[in-house]
Amino acid sequence: MAQALQSIAKHVGQRVDETRRRPLADYTILAIVVGLLTIIGVTLVASSSMTWSISAGGSAWTTAVRQTVMVILGLVAGWFALRMPLRLLRKASTILLGFSIFLLVLVLSPLGTGYEQVGSQSWLVLGPLSFQPSEIARIAIAVWGASYLANREPGEKLLPRHLYIFLGISAVMCALIAAEHDTGMAVAFLIVVFALAVFAGLDNKILFAAVGAGFLVLVAIALGGGYRSDRISVYFDALTGNFQDTSGKAYQSYQGFLSLADGSLTGVGLGQSRAKWFYLPEAKNDFIFAVVGEELGFVGAAVVILLFATLGVIGFRTAKRSSNMYLSLLAAALTSSVVVQAFVNIGYVIGLVPVTGIQLPLISAGGTSAIITLTAMGVLLNCARHEPEAISAMRSYGRPAMDRLLGLPEPSLDDVVSKKTPREQAQDRVRRAPSRDPRAARKGAQRPPATRTGSLNNRSGGPRQAPHRDRRRR
Repeated sequence: MAQALQSIAKHVGQRVDETRRRPLADYTILAIVVGLLTIIGVTLVASSSMTWSISAGGSAWTTAVRQTVMVILGLVAGWFALRMPLRLLRKASTILLGFSIFLLVLVLSPLGTGYEQVGSQSWLVLGPLSFQPSEIARIAIAVWGASYLANREPGEKLLPRHLYIFLGISAVMCALIAAEHDTGMAVAFLIVVFALAVFAGLDNKILFAAVGAGFLVLVAIALGGGYRSDRISVYFDALTGNFQDTSGKAYQSYQGFLSLADGSLTGVGLGQSRAKWFYLPEAKNDFIFAVVGEELGFVGAAVVILLFATLGVIGFRTAKRSSNMYLSLLAAALTSSVVVQAFVNIGYVIGLVPVTGIQLPLISAGGTSAIITLTAMGVLLNCARHEPEAISAMRSYGRPAMDRLLGLPEPSLDDVVSKKTPREQAQDRVRRAPSRDPRAARKGAQRPPATRTGSLNNRSGGPRQAPHRDRRRR
């Protein structure tokens, strides 16, 4: 029996390794994982939002239909991002950054809403459209930061001046998000900034200083009082499993624990959650992973965790395989923005980290989040299509069936490298041209030839005198 299991495990390992080594493996696996997470998300939102939709005066499917529409819009936006030449996205990065900063300032004006409803002024309502500018800012800093930090020659070290400019702009944007009283989005934004800085070559001293500053901020929050301080105290209660106030500040975390416990190994069944009957606040948003654990059990929760882990591994491998520094930084930032955010959400639901209010990407309810996240995944898939091995495979064997179905063109390195203006091309020619310094030319003229030991005037074949010695005699 043991030998049979070992043989099966060995065979499965070989098949997985063969699949992993295929040129289009990253692209295909990423598409499958994103699709599965999206389907799970729509299903769980429909299951967890029924009671809240009815209590709001709608039907049981109101929230589910709205979320499905937003996911469809996100898939369309992701298709455009997958089809777009990445050099165009890089050219538009500065405009996107400026537009996102403008929206962050605008949401702090009287046009911003949400403080009375959810405690954070993070929404803009323009007619029938309502969205969170902080979600746009999270992707804008990833696109612009990757372009700005990659603006150097291969092998050239990151200049401190460039890093400080990047961190300065990021600090301003993070301060604007924090002014909205949206701690969760501020943390999600910082995750992207931190990932970009690390993958761009952040010095270890600055890294340790940033971690130390973050720890001091947590200590200040814990000692400062208010609801953020309550979240820190509830976090320590969750670590010990001894909640002091189950009907007050620890109510949500305690109910999340009960939901996970009710799920056991295989869950109570899809749609059979008891927590969604007004026991668990934000069952369709922040704490939807508790509903996953209750309805699908440990097995379903483990599958969700495995899918996010796979997304992280393949996304970072895409960043490593990219031949272009911009693609590498962009893939790493987008992967971090989804995967790290997901594990922070899962971590505070199961009590490993303090509650931050971060949603579970691709699964939690939220129209803006769904559209922006699926757009980001479209860009990540675009990066995977432009791996050197993937481009070579498509040139040799043609596009895969998924690309033909979606009407995607064959990828090329010209889609990545920006076409320079005539002025930039002239600057490059000047930079690469040999030096015109008269002193350098004089030194080159005085250098003796390294070959031929004889001359026409020296019939004996003896060594020829260097030209500069003849000039001295004359």
